[in-house]
Order: sequence, then structure tokens, then C-alpha cells
Amino acid sequence: MEDKITLILATTNKGKTAEIEEMLKNFPVDIKDLQQFGKLPEVEEDGKTFEENAYKKASFYSRILGFPTIADDSGLCVEALDGEPGIYSARYAGKKASDKEKYQKILAQMKNKDNRKAYFQCNISIAVPTGAALSYEGKCNGIITEKAAGAAGFGYDPIFFYPSENKTFGQMTSSEKGKVSHRGLALAEVCNEFDKVITWIKQQMPVFKRIHNSVKCSV
Repeated sequence: MEDKITLILATTNKGKTAEIEEMLKNFPVDIKDLQQFGKLPEVEEDGKTFEENAYKKASFYSRILGFPTIADDSGLCVEALDGEPGIYSARYAGKKASDKEKYQKILAQMKNKDNRKAYFQCNISIAVPTGAALSYEGKCNGIITEKAAGAAGFGYDPIFFYPSENKTFGQMTSSEKGKVSHRGLALAEVCNEFDKVITWIKQQMPVFKRIHNSVKCSV
């Protein structure tokens, strides 16, 4: 039986961990998230793009913990707001803002605007302790609604209308959303070539050899 590779998921979100575990359940990996390692330092997400922030998280925790690490960074980009909130999506209404406060700020800013086009973007990075990494990206286009609809999902989901399903992300089941969402599309790319990812990880991970020293004593 093939030995499992330990893969760290750079999050403390149990739902995200369960989602990744489900998608990679048929591969020889043991998923562990940050909650399983006690108190850890936080990485400063000061990158200028989603890709930069995903890599910063993945490489930071991979170096600290010594295992290959997967991280994602994602957010909402609204055309009429010049791409905002973008990489600041999680803290756009303040670090302690609730999901409702976040999407209400967007709705207020979009009042009376005709152009309501927007997209969600997700970038995933898989890094090893040496700093090498693989990158994946997923995007999905939609429309900002005039009022929230649906209580499922999180973040800006209730105001992001996905035309082909005629629903907001907040009205979709997790299964429906997973097939079309930015994160779902990026994860699908990872899963589609995960056999190659495993081979790459094995090639990139440092190998530690045990050195046996024989000491002779003479009396």
C-alpha cells in the first residue's frame, strides 16, 4: 500500500478542510489543517494579487511545519467599483465585520449603478519547504444583485447572482456551488492532475538521511 503524503491546509476553517478532504479522498494524502498544530504565527497577507497572497500563505506554513502546504486566496471583484473589494474582500468592511456588513457595504456602493458585472477569483498555491510551488486559478462571472437573496454559503454569496443557474450563490446548495464557483473550478484543476502533483511533491521534498557513526573505544 502506498504511503500517504501529509498535506497541510493553510486554514482553520473546518468546512474548507472537509471540502478538500472530500475532493482528495481517493488520493494517498493525509490532510491536516492549522488547528492541529496549536498556536502558530500569522502570515502577513500583503501581496498585490490573489496569487501572491496564496503563495505567501502556502510557503510560510510549509517552511514552519516542514510539510507540503496548500493555500488559497480569493475574493470578489466588481467592475463598477474598479475591481474592489478584490484582495481586500475579507476585510473590506473592517476586520471584525460580519458577512452581512460586508455585502451591505457593496450594495450601498452599487446603489443606482447600471453596470453590475462582477466576478469571483480564487488562486490556489501548493508549496514545499524549499519555496517551490504550483499555482492554480479559477474564475466565475456573475452580477451583483440589488438586494441579498439566500442564506447559504458565506461572505458575498447572497449578492452574487450566477445567471446560468438563475440563483445567487447564497441560494445554491454546497454541491451546486462547488461545480461552478471560483474555488470549485480551481480545486477541480488541482484534482484533475493530482497524480502529477504528488509526483512533483515527492521530487521537491528534501530527503533526510540517517547517518550512522561507529565509535571505537580503546582501554
